[in-house]
Formats: sequence, structure tokens, C-alpha cells
Amino acid sequence: MSTRSACLLLAIPFLLPVSARANKCTLTVTNVAFGSYDVFVKTNTTSTASVQVSCNQSLSYTVSMSAGSGTLTSRVMKSGSNQLDYNLYTNSTHTTIWGDGTSGTVTVSATSLGATYTVYGLIPALQNVPVGSYSDTI
Repeated sequence: MSTRSACLLLAIPFLLPVSARANKCTLTVTNVAFGSYDVFVKTNTTSTASVQVSCNQSLSYTVSMSAGSGTLTSRVMKSGSNQLDYNLYTNSTHTTIWGDGTSGTVTVSATSLGATYTVYGLIPALQNVPVGSYSDTI
């Protein structure tokens, strides 16, 4: 008489909850649209825009801006080879330049789910520039 042994292998699935959440923030930016610039008007031309930061959880972030076509302290919009001076600020009195934290400029930092920040733009008055469509990319 022979004996047989049977080996039974059962696979039992284990359900281990595994999850990951990527930390991320998104930006929604509106353009600074100055409209028409009159070279004969003796007051500065101003406009505003916004930068909205939305994060999926409370995160530390910094919003900085590049120099665009000029420098951080002297940005320029261009129309062909013509230039129109302007700058971007963090305050409505146009005294704190929004930049990258160098050359006397500041950045905006926070730890939160996000916020909406106003960008204050200013074109100095009495710039004698030709007619054209002037723009810059920050």
C-alpha cells in the first residue's frame, strides 16, 4: 500500500490599502492689461492683475517673477525695437517691486492652501514712444 500526500497551495489575496498623494499647487494668472497709453498724459498709467495659488494641502510656496525683457528694477515692454518702461509691484503704492528677491525686489511666500495675490502694474508717464502694440512676458 502506498500513501500519497497531497500538497495544496492556496493563494489568499491580501488587500493592503496603499495610497499616495502628490503635493501640488496650481497657478491661475491674469494678464496685466494697461490698455491704451497716451504719451502726453502727465500721470502714470496703472493696472492690476492677479495670481491665484491653489494647493491640494497646506504647503509652503513662494511666488516670484522674472525680469522679462528688461531687468527686475527696470522692466520693458517691446514693440519691435521700441521699448516702453514699466514695472510690477506687490503694493498699490508701487513702492515694492515684485521680483525674485534680488536687486531690492521681493517675493511673496506663504504656508497655506493658497491665496489670491494682486499684481500692481505701473507705466511711468511721459515716455515718448511710437505707436505700437507693446508686450512683455514674465
